Amino acid sequence: MEAQAQFFEWKLKGRRVKLTLKTSWCTGVVQRVCPNRMLVLSDVMTETGSKVIGSKLFPGRDVFNVELVEDTDADLDEVQEPKREDPSEEKMLLQNVKSGDEGVGKFVIIDEFLEKFGPAVMDVNNQSMIGVGANGVELHKHGRLCWLQIATDNKVYLFDLIALGPRAFKNGLSMIMENRKLLKVIHDCRPIAGCLFTQFGVKLTNVFDTQVADVMCFHSETGGFLPDRVTTLPQVLSHYLNVCSTQLSSLQISRSIKKETQMWHKRPCPLPLLKAMALSVMHLKSLRRVQMDCLMMDFMVLVDAHLTSSRYGPDEMKHVDEESMLELSSELQQLEQMHATRREQAMSRYPVTKLGLLERFHPRPTPGPSASHPEAPSEVLL
Repeated sequence: MEAQAQFFEWKLKGRRVKLTLKTSWCTGVVQRVCPNRMLVLSDVMTETGSKVIGSKLFPGRDVFNVELVEDTDADLDEVQEPKREDPSEEKMLLQNVKSGDEGVGKFVIIDEFLEKFGPAVMDVNNQSMIGVGANGVELHKHGRLCWLQIATDNKVYLFDLIALGPRAFKNGLSMIMENRKLLKVIHDCRPIAGCLFTQFGVKLTNVFDTQVADVMCFHSETGGFLPDRVTTLPQVLSHYLNVCSTQLSSLQISRSIKKETQMWHKRPCPLPLLKAMALSVMHLKSLRRVQMDCLMMDFMVLVDAHLTSSRYGPDEMKHVDEESMLELSSELQQLEQMHATRREQAMSRYPVTKLGLLERFHPRPTPGPSASHPEAPSEVLL
């Protein structure tokens, strides 16, 4: 029975079918065929024309007939894949996403509540820190959120929000996003936070934003300057973690696909795109650790200086009293000189805008063999 169910799921998953029930009929997109003949459909439309948000379960005993239907009904829900005038464009985009990316960890697609959703939410809730990402249509404008990616210690969960619908947040995702004890590592939390609040009423809390951390690191490294632009995820992964170019190219292509709204609605989702989504969150926790080391660098240097200054013999401590111990030590005063030196070096390396910001992606050519062949601006990371 289980093998038969898997066969029918392979044949029907992602396709629109018409179910003849005891007293009515409906259409929907097949998400899962269970061994007990239960069907899980999304994008369900009843015979009266009403639409069901999220997924709906149909027990096998209530289904009298299943037949494939063409996706030509003009009244189909907006989440269905629109027609493309040039289908080769979609194929070209996916070909540019490396289907054989190395280093892609185990990822699990969560597109139904019956078996996978509960264990996934429980696993995430048992973590102390997770990586979080999202994809969809114009998220920067609080558009349609289609996928939510969550990385734990040993796997990545890809939550299909088109299949799951708002119930996903009522059944556990809201608790995760609003949990103040669970740290979420995100690169640019603004689109995700905006979409979660406007679409589902969820307030994202306890966030470590790697884009903000990168600005703080730049501010420290340049002695107090701010950059004129923030970085993309591929740029920070390359700069801090030296992530291989193959993985970075997949992330770059996935950014270009964001303009192709049909791609995020496509079910089943193409494997290269699933891998790119998993890659977008699997390195976030490691990225945070490296950035924290960068942010704490000056602190650790000054602490070491304090430790060194205390290693004096009895004769050298004759003139030390409690009042002098409260004065700012010469070691701590070096911080100002460190910043002044870094500012001078930064101004010689980067052009300064009218607003006093550094053009971080257009550094001046450095003397030497590389000066005659400077990197293109798009390739300059930090």
